[in-house]
Amino acid sequence: MLYRNVKLAVVVIGSALIVTACSNDKDVTPPNQKKGEEAVATKVPTQPAESASPATVEGDNVVIGSGLRIPWSIEFAGDTIYLSEREGTIMKIAKKELSRQTVRLTKAVHHDGEGGFLGFVLSPDFNDTGLAFAYHTYQDNGKTLNRVVMLKQEGAEWSEQRVLLDKIPGDLYHNGGRLAIGPDGYLYITTGDAEEKELSLNKDSLAGKILRMKLDGSIPADNPFPGSYMYSYGHRNPQGLAWTKDGVMYSSEHGPSGRPGGHDEINVIKPGDSYGWPAIIGDAKQEGMITPIYHTGEEAIAPSGTIIDDKGRILIAALRGEGIYCYTPETGHMELFYKGYGRIRDLELRDGKLYFITNNRDGRGQPSNVDDQLVAIQYQ
Repeated sequence: MLYRNVKLAVVVIGSALIVTACSNDKDVTPPNQKKGEEAVATKVPTQPAESASPATVEGDNVVIGSGLRIPWSIEFAGDTIYLSEREGTIMKIAKKELSRQTVRLTKAVHHDGEGGFLGFVLSPDFNDTGLAFAYHTYQDNGKTLNRVVMLKQEGAEWSEQRVLLDKIPGDLYHNGGRLAIGPDGYLYITTGDAEEKELSLNKDSLAGKILRMKLDGSIPADNPFPGSYMYSYGHRNPQGLAWTKDGVMYSSEHGPSGRPGGHDEINVIKPGDSYGWPAIIGDAKQEGMITPIYHTGEEAIAPSGTIIDDKGRILIAALRGEGIYCYTPETGHMELFYKGYGRIRDLELRDGKLYFITNNRDGRGQPSNVDDQLVAIQYQ
């Protein structure tokens, strides 16, 4: 097992940190981890720190933004960083200055349980247009739903330009929410089963799916199901999407709670395939359904943001697992190789640095007075 356990100071990290490449000695299980999925969330999340501020750091190896309000996604525009926050705001970090930006939407963000302002991705032409895409939870006549909208940055705030897709089933839990623009230039969207298992295998429902659309919200002609946004189905609560340099698509996904618990998954995603939830979990097989290339057994790490480095290793932010995991497809080994900041929601590689955001104030963690945080460490 290879991991670094870092001690958290209030505002200072005293030395440069380097994450080395993943070794493949053995599979690991996080210490003191219990069976099952994450503990049940409090209905009203823990209140965030009173103000956001950058921490004092030594050198350029570690960069921290503190006092974040349950950040969910990391996006870069040059050297500027944007973080979506579940309450319905966007944190902008530029030249180590933090500014919280408002988001004007036609439907209010419903921030409860696992819902809120979740996935966020900048348009490829953001520098020219100021456009971005967001996934958020809302309520309509008392019913919890999710939708995908196009936003535009206008000065210090963002405004909704178009609704690209709405009425995605939602609930207190299992809202999915990850957005990613694939190598084909299309927008991919993960949705959860909204705690109605049967919806995942129902091709007429948007729940428990990975969806694919053009950036204008239209359905690509080569989607596997004509006239449908559905790209794959039979998912429980996927929150990670990533592609290799060769275009192979991977997803990370939360397994079941209760008994049996755990069985968090890594899947290779192919158009039109069924990934079996709730009919199969773990190594189970059934005709017409895809078994994951890796699962965690009865231990849960609750995977979220997922990226792939230039050597094809898959890095996964883990909530219950409280760290960053590395999966090497060639060997089939998963390792915990970085921990010390608690629950991790998303991560990104940029210019030799690994950035990640904590989610210790999401109602399931043990926040310090500087949580939540953005951390950047050297990666090689």
